[in-house]
Amino acid sequence: VLAKVRYDKLDTVTGDRKLMVSSLVINWIVGPAVMFALAWIFLPDLPEYRTGLIIVGLARCIAMVIIWNDLACGDREAAAVLVALNSVFQVFAFGLLGWFYLDLLPRWMNLGDGQGLDVSVWHIALNVVIFLGIPLLAGFLTRRIGEQKMGRSNYEAKFLPKIGPWALYGLLFTIVILFALQGKTITSQPLDVVRIALPLLVYFAIMFFGTFLLGKGLGLAYDRTTTLAFTAAG
Repeated sequence: VLAKVRYDKLDTVTGDRKLMVSSLVINWIVGPAVMFALAWIFLPDLPEYRTGLIIVGLARCIAMVIIWNDLACGDREAAAVLVALNSVFQVFAFGLLGWFYLDLLPRWMNLGDGQGLDVSVWHIALNVVIFLGIPLLAGFLTRRIGEQKMGRSNYEAKFLPKIGPWALYGLLFTIVILFALQGKTITSQPLDVVRIALPLLVYFAIMFFGTFLLGKGLGLAYDRTTTLAFTAAG
């Protein structure tokens, strides 16, 4: 998917202040707060699951969202920029937000003693490099070399259609593997799976459709509105 991005047009995305500011506010203020509320509403008696759910709300998606965005005909360049922005922000803000939502805020609201989050900044950075940095570099080099060898028109008309489906195949394969690895847990604790899935579904609906309406209200085009919504819900 990242081989489809026109990297020479990224400056048109970074210059869109409505898009950039909206993304930061939604992803790092609204999103974590919504997930915190849903975690306590749906899982008040299951602290381990509740903590996991809150962490999911803090860890923005940096890989699959690019594929979902491409399937929905979103703005590829905007997706690359917003995912990269969220990734950098995640490296520096994850630990602080984890402390706030898992330790400080629960004690302020008399929801319990709270708990710490022992996550290394370097561990987060390593994951960002593996799941975003390497694919981003590969996509950039593929386009750069491909355009030099074939020209932009042939690269986009002949080469991209051949490699495009492999992104979807990879996504489906990843989903199958993830469920297969947790198959025993899923089948042995179906009620727990349902209880965890419900707040996730509500979260996705609130974040995706709410952000989509916000994008329309701000006057963003469909492609950038879609990208904003997927990066918010991911």
